[in-house]
Amino acid sequence: MTATTATWRRIASSEILRRSSHVISATSDSVFVFGGELLPRQPRDNHVHIVKLNEQNALSSIPSDESNSPAPRVGTASAWLDGKIYIFSGRGGEGMSPVEENGALWAFDPALSAWSVLSPSNDSAPHPPARSYHSLASNGISQIYLHAGCPETGRLSDLWSFDVNARVWTQLTDAPAPPRGGTSVAFSDGLLCRMNGFDGKTEQGGSLDIYDPTTNNWSTKTFTPDGTTGPTPRSVCALLPLKVGGNATLVTLFGEHDPSSLGHQGAGKMLGDVWAYDVKTAVWSEVVVTNSESDRPLPRGWFAADVVGEDKIVVQGGLGETNERLNDLWVLSF
Repeated sequence: MTATTATWRRIASSEILRRSSHVISATSDSVFVFGGELLPRQPRDNHVHIVKLNEQNALSSIPSDESNSPAPRVGTASAWLDGKIYIFSGRGGEGMSPVEENGALWAFDPALSAWSVLSPSNDSAPHPPARSYHSLASNGISQIYLHAGCPETGRLSDLWSFDVNARVWTQLTDAPAPPRGGTSVAFSDGLLCRMNGFDGKTEQGGSLDIYDPTTNNWSTKTFTPDGTTGPTPRSVCALLPLKVGGNATLVTLFGEHDPSSLGHQGAGKMLGDVWAYDVKTAVWSEVVVTNSESDRPLPRGWFAADVVGEDKIVVQGGLGETNERLNDLWVLSF
């Protein structure tokens, strides 16, 4: 089998980008950064910071409109749909509790540089509870999928979909146990894929769980998570859908492998590897990065990532092994 190769390119570094537990959303030429923390359990800001991908260190910021912007938060999740960036809940406020907004999503429109609230059409209908360190993904048509995360106590394994046109939440079949936070989802070829995460005791690995919206059922593909034939268990990483060489591919990268005894206050063992999963053959392979060791991102977890085009990944910020928040932005091209 021919090895999958990729190359890193550093685009920007700035103190305003120094953060973890945040989200990013990318277009072909811009990356939008929102949320996160600089100090543990202290949301950094609620501005939208923009990095231009085609210009070195070209940054700008859109200040929050306090009357119509999401409150500062960490551990939120985001998804693109129809040219807008959607986020749901997170953790914030004086007590750093899950941000309860009664099932509403915030939508940021880059064309207008403005936020709006998308509330459920029926405020008495069931909706997902507030949470942090959950995951979102879009089917690219009208549905946003919300999965797992951490409520006030414990962890979740639920799955919901939100129809942005009808503004209706639907609770779907729970994902395979155990409940977890810091898990990753990606929507690829009509299916929602889930892997990794932390169940409160150990990082999860060795399985790719697949949800089929047409049957409302999950299936599981297992692999050996030995770092040779498949990626090792991890959490607070990323899972992204790409086309590599024209083939549908899932890429997972980085993440925390051995959590700190200090929990969210400290950094555990961070990973710096990149793995590609060929959807057709169901085979994992470690991506061969062509850069020298000194010319690639530091290992990290609690970072943000998104897809650029079909075959590029952008990675920004996160928490390094020495417990420092990172201030860089990189693009990985396949």
